[in-house]
Amino acid sequence: MTSPTVFSIKDLDFFYGKSKALSNINMEIAPRKVTALIGPSGCGKSTFLRCLNRMNDTIPGTQVVGKVLLDGKNIYDPDVDVVELRQRVGMVFQKPNPFPQSIYDNVAFGPRVLQLASSKAVLDEMVESSLRAAALWDDVKDRLRENALSLALGQQQRLCIARVLATKPEVILMDESTSALDPIATGRIEDLIADLKQDYTIVIVTHNMQQAGRVSDFTGLFWLGELIEFAPTNDMFTRPRMELTESYVTGKMG
Repeated sequence: MTSPTVFSIKDLDFFYGKSKALSNINMEIAPRKVTALIGPSGCGKSTFLRCLNRMNDTIPGTQVVGKVLLDGKNIYDPDVDVVELRQRVGMVFQKPNPFPQSIYDNVAFGPRVLQLASSKAVLDEMVESSLRAAALWDDVKDRLRENALSLALGQQQRLCIARVLATKPEVILMDESTSALDPIATGRIEDLIADLKQDYTIVIVTHNMQQAGRVSDFTGLFWLGELIEFAPTNDMFTRPRMELTESYVTGKMG
């Protein structure tokens, strides 16, 4: 039986030093759905996203108060293995960041480090299946030894998605992952998100409300570090409960 939630966020506050960036966030993230986080720049969307795999741990002076439960376990408990957590909760960043090595080695990197492949044949299969899942295999199957930086920008972003998929995650976090791409490449990533949610839970940060409407099942509006409203996407855009939500989604504010 599938759990009704993957992440359960309870009374989450987040601080950069003495500056409070998130205040009293409560949210349930459903399995095999796309959750979109919208709101103006600097409102806490990306900070919240990075709380879900402890990426903020890399920033000195940060502090988390409250709980982020992944399958019922608080990921901020002292006994949590952060490397394992980031394997389970992978991340795709705003700008494509392939390693300056071959396409093959980019995808193989995670399985090698995590020792997920028992042989070269198994690794080859993992690379191919990850590239297929990222809708990139047909583009690169004859170029696997070429430098990944030779790919077009949209292909580089799909390669980064393949690199995440190769570590067998449960959740994929995407932080503005199409903002640097042209409309055609963006459309391909959006189609890919629709395919991937059959097998993965996906949380995206986007400035593009039309994109949130196209790809997500649930949407949360962040404003000045607070979660103003969280609802099924269709409700959020057609029947928002909060006046601030209506003002934002209709373009009157933000």
